[in-house]
Formats: sequence, C-alpha cells, structure tokens
Amino acid sequence: MKKEELILYWIDSSDRDFLAMIHLYEKGDYSWALFVGHLVVEKLLKAWYVQNFSNTPPFIHDLVRLAEKGGLTLDEDQKDMLDTISTFNLRARYDDYKMEFHRKCTREFTAKWLDQIKEVREWTKNKLMA
Repeated sequence: MKKEELILYWIDSSDRDFLAMIHLYEKGDYSWALFVGHLVVEKLLKAWYVQNFSNTPPFIHDLVRLAEKGGLTLDEDQKDMLDTISTFNLRARYDDYKMEFHRKCTREFTAKWLDQIKEVREWTKNKLMA
C-alpha cells in the first residue's frame, strides 16, 4: 500500500473501533469499551507515525512510547492521560489484573475515561489533518 492508503487504513480502523467502543459502553460492557478505546488511540498514533516516519509503525502498545517514537510533543498531562489509557490494553494481562480492572470499570469511571479518549482522538485527528 502507498503511504496515504496506510494512513487512511489506520484512521478508518480507529473510526470503526470508536463506534464499537460507544456500543460497548451503551450495553454496559465497560472494561471492553475501555480496551477498545485504547485501540482507537493506538491506531491514530500509528497513522501519525506512518505519516511522519515509515510505513511500518512500531509493534508496541504503550501509547506514550508510540507518540514519542512518532515525534509528537506531549505535555505532562497528555503523558499521564496516555499512560492511563495504556493500562486499558488487557490482552497480555494476568487474570487477577483483569478482574481488578473489571471491578474498577464502573459506569462513571468508564464515562470519564471515554471522554478523555474522545479528547485524545480529536487532538490526534486534528494533527493528522493539518
């Protein structure tokens, strides 16, 4: 694929995940909504990386590292936000962590973090479209 096609691939995939995140939240599946929210941000950061560096983004899930490798300048609040959102990536976590995380994911906690994910999503998309 050409660079432009790869960027659109990552953005489109993120947009589809964004809709899935909203649907999961609406159905009360809060921990999975946050997991998918992590993917929303990760895919946009990979689009940014492709746009600015290489067609092959790094195979990492840590959002701060991914942003930094992509040359994004983050303030401390943004780093803290991305660090927290990175913890929502449950794929490689142990079962005890997953259960603890599941208990933490109340409607209010999830709504707060979905708002943060939406903010990061808009900020990143605006940078991509600039």
